[in-house]
Amino acid sequence: MTPSRSGLTRRYGDFPSFPAALDYAAQGDSGFNIYSGRGTLVEALPYRQLREQALVIARRLLGLGLKQGDRVALVAESDGDFARIFFGCQYAGLVPAPLPLPVAFGGRESYIDTLRGMINSASARAVIVPKVIGGWTEAIVEGLDIVFGGSPAELMEHPAKECSLPQINPDDLSYLQFSSGSTRFPMGVAVTQKSGMANAHAIAAYGLCVHPSEDPRDDRCVSWLPLYHDMGLVGFFLTPMTCQLSVDLLPTREFARRPHIWLELISRNRGTLSYGPSFGFELCARRGARDEMDLSCWRVAGIGGDMIRPHILKQFSDIFACRGFDQRAFVASYGMAETTLAVSFAPLNQGLKADTIDLRYLEGQNYARPADEQTKAKRAFVLCGKPLPLHEIEVRSPDGSVLSEREVGTIFVRGPSLMVGYFNQPEATAQTLSQDGWLNTGDIGYFLDGQIVVTGRAKDLIIINARNIWPQDLEWAAESEIPSLRSRDVAVFSVDDTDGEKVVALVQCRITDTSLREELKNGLTSLFRRLHGIDVDVVLVAPRTLPQTSSGKLSRAKAKNMFLAGEFK
Repeated sequence: MTPSRSGLTRRYGDFPSFPAALDYAAQGDSGFNIYSGRGTLVEALPYRQLREQALVIARRLLGLGLKQGDRVALVAESDGDFARIFFGCQYAGLVPAPLPLPVAFGGRESYIDTLRGMINSASARAVIVPKVIGGWTEAIVEGLDIVFGGSPAELMEHPAKECSLPQINPDDLSYLQFSSGSTRFPMGVAVTQKSGMANAHAIAAYGLCVHPSEDPRDDRCVSWLPLYHDMGLVGFFLTPMTCQLSVDLLPTREFARRPHIWLELISRNRGTLSYGPSFGFELCARRGARDEMDLSCWRVAGIGGDMIRPHILKQFSDIFACRGFDQRAFVASYGMAETTLAVSFAPLNQGLKADTIDLRYLEGQNYARPADEQTKAKRAFVLCGKPLPLHEIEVRSPDGSVLSEREVGTIFVRGPSLMVGYFNQPEATAQTLSQDGWLNTGDIGYFLDGQIVVTGRAKDLIIINARNIWPQDLEWAAESEIPSLRSRDVAVFSVDDTDGEKVVALVQCRITDTSLREELKNGLTSLFRRLHGIDVDVVLVAPRTLPQTSSGKLSRAKAKNMFLAGEFK
């Protein structure tokens, strides 16, 4: 295992490129540590060794006939091979496009179709598939115009090209990031070396406030987040390297089976920085606190990747308080792949701050009026912090005017971390990114005390009788009020009906008794009427049938398409 202390003077991502950052980190002792799903150390990979191996791979990639700027599709297993090939691409001037493993797609054919769509969107010239799905390689690469399609081991059989590696400039593309919802029309977010480094610097120096090297308190990262998702790739792969931190990596595909290993690694290795979406904390809370854990070292327990559920996080902190977890470690943040990763961080050491608002007033007036004791329908939204330095956030009305505090509208962001656009998608880029650098995030929210509060995605909004209804409000109400339901068990959306728009709730049901199933349906119908004043068609579906994105979020859009196609019986 690599030590937490690198032995170097701490630098906070102040480099022109990721290769330059690795050149510096390689002078110290820190690095990546790859663990199995059972918490066994599989490989310790100091940055010094990673750099040497990446340089060799860079020349092997160029030996395939690849040219600077070519894209390399890289199915992202959380292992040393991914690290070596990703940074080999960086040194060779190639553009890696991390792609998901088949953890969230409906079967082999659906996964391969999704993957091929991403590969074609990136115009990739090489495709690298890890051993864990090596048997699918032929189907993945069939008919593609590529110079290589195979495993990391097969890549290592190719000779290295004897050549000087190119100079990597700040404006060169560093990688393509496909959003977690990329399915039918995948678009790769194009991130330059400069924008990637700008975000890594802002996260480390201002968001996480990584301790300087002279501080006796050592920071260390622990992560199970997928390396094909921006929170895993940037937050716990690239950023730690740019500030010379060691990282302990768990395979994402194993996390759901043994979530407690995440906490055990934090306890065992004295991890201080670790993030997860709300459902990750929920899975751990269900398993309970183990006697041998000590989580007092965990100073930043970050929340991101999805809408933040305060009640789940309170449950987690209540359960693990006896193991040293301090609820003040919770840190809310806001960001997306189009901004490399983060846009805002809530203040450290304060825990979650929530704003409880009148839900009906929000739906009718687009204004976040504080709830009082008489308010019947309430909703708590978490404050996600002020913009990072050199970044700006505005909340705008449909006519483009900037809104005041508590007025709800579309969130726009600007700053040095923004993408240059969607790769080879000029029309989509123009629709999202203005000429003066403002990005339409597609998120809805409001400001409170200078902090951004996110209420949902514009594309998910349901409009019924002039009311703006958020599907997650209905989903969370069901999951909170019905003991048998868990998070991500309910998907709510609207469909066109002969009488107008109809709201549908797909609910994963583990009950087989007919009368109890009918009782659940009636209970949910009554709940939605009582709390939200809306009629909802409740459809019970089999467990594990609601689709998820590659990062583990519920995919309402795909659930709706499956419903309309008659896939739920």
